[in-house]
Amino acid sequence: MGIANSISRLTDYCRRNGLVATVRRSGLAVRRALFANRMVVFYCDLADYAARSVAIPNSLKIDRVRSQGELKAEDLREITSFWNPKQAHRNLKERFGKGASLWLIKSEDNPVGYGWTLRGSTIAPYYFPMGPNDVQLFDFYVFPKFRGRALHWLLTVHILQTLAAEGGARAYADTHEWNQAQLSSFKMTPFRRLGIARSFEIFGYKFVSWVEQDAMDQAQKAFENRHKVAVMVTSHEK
Repeated sequence: MGIANSISRLTDYCRRNGLVATVRRSGLAVRRALFANRMVVFYCDLADYAARSVAIPNSLKIDRVRSQGELKAEDLREITSFWNPKQAHRNLKERFGKGASLWLIKSEDNPVGYGWTLRGSTIAPYYFPMGPNDVQLFDFYVFPKFRGRALHWLLTVHILQTLAAEGGARAYADTHEWNQAQLSSFKMTPFRRLGIARSFEIFGYKFVSWVEQDAMDQAQKAFENRHKVAVMVTSHEK
């Protein structure tokens, strides 16, 4: 399934941008996969964030969508048309089916960015077990012409504020070690760096190795204290 998705995305990119651009992008993707595939994992203790608030400018608003039926047709078209539409629709179906929420940040009622959250589990096997009140933030995107306006920061802190009010325990997010733009955005949010991880899958099992073991030991202790269970966070998880 992963290979099929990659081929579909590559074909769609080639159709939109041409062969030369596709070859360059493929080469960059291969180099990143082989030599820069480490992920920086972040966390935010939501109980410490419950009393904080962020003011949303009058020119912007944030909508939370819990099912595809709640999406306006124009919003659906906007968030699925800029890359592989078939894969985008499959992602929507899978994520809403697992109970994920889509958060749309809008300007003049038009989407300018979005992000996803899922409580109590993750879309794919993660770096460690999630508690029932833990939340994963993933797949955030700001449309190119709206970047540089702190929209990623605004959307993130609004989501954290809402999750804290709902009784969430800890929020997790991650990004590639090479993604300097995302790393800079995280520095402006309440997220703190947990550690750097590298993972791979074999026969459906995910194996994780941590570069910063001290940080991971702290995360394991925190998980055990909250849920009164012992976990092995550096072994495989299916």
